[in-house]
Amino acid sequence: MVGCPFIASLSHAMGGIRAPGEQFSRISKNYSLAFSYSSPIICGDILAGQVQKMRTRSFRLLAALGLLMCVVGSWAQSTDTATERSIETLKKQAASGDVKAQFILGMDYYEGHGVLQDYAQAVIWYRKAAEQGDAWAQVILGELYQNGQGVPQDYAQAAIWYRKAAEQGNAGAQFGLGILYANGQGVHQDFVQAAAWYSKAAQQGLAVAEDSLGSLYEIGRGVPQDYAQADAWYRKAAEQGYADSQNMLGRAYEEGEGVPQDYAQATAWYRKAAQQGDSLAQFSLGMMYEVGHGEPQNYAEAYFWLNLAASGKIVAVSQENIDKIRDEAATHLTPADLSQAQERARKWFAEHPAKP
Repeated sequence: MVGCPFIASLSHAMGGIRAPGEQFSRISKNYSLAFSYSSPIICGDILAGQVQKMRTRSFRLLAALGLLMCVVGSWAQSTDTATERSIETLKKQAASGDVKAQFILGMDYYEGHGVLQDYAQAVIWYRKAAEQGDAWAQVILGELYQNGQGVPQDYAQAAIWYRKAAEQGNAGAQFGLGILYANGQGVHQDFVQAAAWYSKAAQQGLAVAEDSLGSLYEIGRGVPQDYAQADAWYRKAAEQGYADSQNMLGRAYEEGEGVPQDYAQATAWYRKAAQQGDSLAQFSLGMMYEVGHGEPQNYAEAYFWLNLAASGKIVAVSQENIDKIRDEAATHLTPADLSQAQERARKWFAEHPAKP
């Protein structure tokens, strides 16, 4: 993919992140069981860490993930790229009012493709296309205002442009507008509006919107608290491979909230997210093996997944505490089994290099 403003944001994506202030009621009962041998302080820190991880999310990352999915669709349909014609021809066509040329020229300036990178010029050409009603250009222009690229950061302007595209049915813009309402940026904070816009995007199958709508049902903001509805939306996103929803669906099965308690299902969904590198899911999967829920108790598997989780720097959980839990699992292993688990972890890290 060439010329998409959201590629840079995506390079930092490591698992799902919810909007600031969202609070989740689910706390795994497994922690108190697994850490019965540990001090209450350690157990409390871990519990606090899991909750804090779910409370603190960067809305920019969500926007990048959601909006990129929509922009990619437009870009994939466009065969009239700068690689097939000269920049000068493209400029002439853009200057003549060709919306597609304006859009592509905006991308070229953003990425420095065939021209010197120039965010201000990107904004100029995206704006021209946006003012002609091009929904994709409106979405990107909103994102540029949101991030302050090529223009002063202005959430109110971001909301204006997202709304124009959202009202045309653009799922990425609907999601972006929902995020702004959830955070009270550029608009008055309004979770009812956030839920409404998330719902519009979710009904179009946008996984990150499905996940966000699920989170509102879980905490009862903007909609009545309803675990069954939360899990239904998490499932839709999880089945698309969205790691955060897979983790949350695993939590639902572990706790039996919104679905019958089923440790096997919990483990299965944790595994799907863990295999994508979600550190919270890796931690939860390690704990399932530690206590023998959903799978026979297996300290080698527990060590392996906890080792991966330890490298993920789970929010608000100290490295020391994660290491203590992992190292306790290691005390149940023979030197050969421990060496094998460590080698397995090294291979996993080699095959899944950390993102910048």
